[in-house]
Amino acid sequence: MNFSFKEIATASMVLFAVIDILGSVPIIISLRRKVGHIQSEKASIVAASIMVAFLFVGESILKLIGIDVNSFAVAGALVIFFLAVEMILGITLYRDDEPETASVVPIAFPLIAGAGTLTSILALRAEYHVENIIVAIIMNTIFVYLVLKTSKKIERFLGKNGLSIIRKVFGVILLAIAVKLFATNINQLLNP
Repeated sequence: MNFSFKEIATASMVLFAVIDILGSVPIIISLRRKVGHIQSEKASIVAASIMVAFLFVGESILKLIGIDVNSFAVAGALVIFFLAVEMILGITLYRDDEPETASVVPIAFPLIAGAGTLTSILALRAEYHVENIIVAIIMNTIFVYLVLKTSKKIERFLGKNGLSIIRKVFGVILLAIAVKLFATNINQLLNP
């Protein structure tokens, strides 16, 4: 076992920024208003399962369809970049149809375990030990569960301005992650 507090902390922070569950509180609140109850436990367990499964079989799935990790990481960096731009500028570049239910779709996937999260997991896998990434996924899943359970209280506590500030701060962090991910992987694609 190669447990490292530094790796766990870094992987946790990367996943925390990419998942951006606090920034998603307004989305969660609006979903709760539209569909009533959100199954927090089910959404958290499904999201964690998707992330852990992708950690182990993501690269194999990509190879099966003929995509290398660097290409996926560059594509993911672009997705993360546009997510960050949305968060920082407060605009919507992509709008999905309104869901009829809210537990697995859209909360577990793609809100929590979306393209940005899965790309980040593959990027982390290239740099860190698997057990540290799993601990980071579990820590983030517990936090996601707590936020889903207490989203109404969080909204009241932070207020609209507090949520907006948190969203913009994590948007800047995501933008930096996107730039680093893009720069690292584009070099490997252009200079094989």
